[in-house]
Amino acid sequence: MIPEEVLRVAEDIREMRVRGASRIARAAVEALLLAAEKYQGSDPGDFALYMRRVAEVLVSTRPTAVTLPNAVNYVVSALRGARGSVEELRGLVVERCRSFISYIDSALDRIAEIGSRVLSSGDVVLTHCNSLAAIKVIARAHERKGLSRVYATETRPRFQGLTTYRMLSQAGVEVVLIPDSAVRYVMREVDKVVVGADAIAANGAVVNKIGTSLIALAARERGVDFYVAAETYKFSPYTLIGELVEIEEREASEVVPADLLAKHPLLSVRNPAFDVTAPEYVTGIITELGVFPPAAAALVLREMYRSEPGAEAPALVRGVEEE
Repeated sequence: MIPEEVLRVAEDIREMRVRGASRIARAAVEALLLAAEKYQGSDPGDFALYMRRVAEVLVSTRPTAVTLPNAVNYVVSALRGARGSVEELRGLVVERCRSFISYIDSALDRIAEIGSRVLSSGDVVLTHCNSLAAIKVIARAHERKGLSRVYATETRPRFQGLTTYRMLSQAGVEVVLIPDSAVRYVMREVDKVVVGADAIAANGAVVNKIGTSLIALAARERGVDFYVAAETYKFSPYTLIGELVEIEEREASEVVPADLLAKHPLLSVRNPAFDVTAPEYVTGIITELGVFPPAAAALVLREMYRSEPGAEAPALVRGVEEE
């Protein structure tokens, strides 16, 4: 039986009480660590099956953020073909969990350092939604060079821009919150755009919070550089074989209050959580391994597939597979 604490983490991810691709990955891996530690049986085969069930529950919560399956699969793949006692198998899982959590922290620090170099003293920066990677880049650049100000979008309907405002303000950055629809209006004042990503396809297309593609269009119109800050585990291995990234659509009640929906039963609402920005609108992708043009995404993915656990980037595997 899956522990209640683990199921609560899954529900928190599903209901967006845990937001942001990096935070989702960390929460899922911490849930796997908790699940492994709480297992009380003595059958190694049952332990492996139990961990796969936990993995499936976690992966099913959010369909778009590729960090979730990538992180979970990195951990659970330690059990594929492994032999030994429950304690030995548990040790493999715990080691993978701790390794991935450590990698998240080091990757974000590297992205902050590398990304800060693309921003200049006095820049006006625009960001969208709430990305730890983008925030780290902006905060580090402000610390080193001094930015003029940052425009942060509200990011409807869940208003993640308020979290971005709080985080950047705590870092000493002057932040101006704007409606999503004001992006094109303020773009004439913007020097660079820095956003995060929930997934990056093999062709360099960027899947991020809904509205990102419109920001990219406005940036292209004004000749403003558009950067994406993302850890390499946000690159989607499934797109190498032609699979599309599923775009999550969420409940209508996030857009229109439930009581109004009840009063207007014929009202139809669509609430896509993400959109896709074409690679030609992206100046560069800032990762912990360097800044890459979108065209290099497939090369990054192929290199990651060749990586071994403990290498510079975590190895990725395909799916939560049965042995």
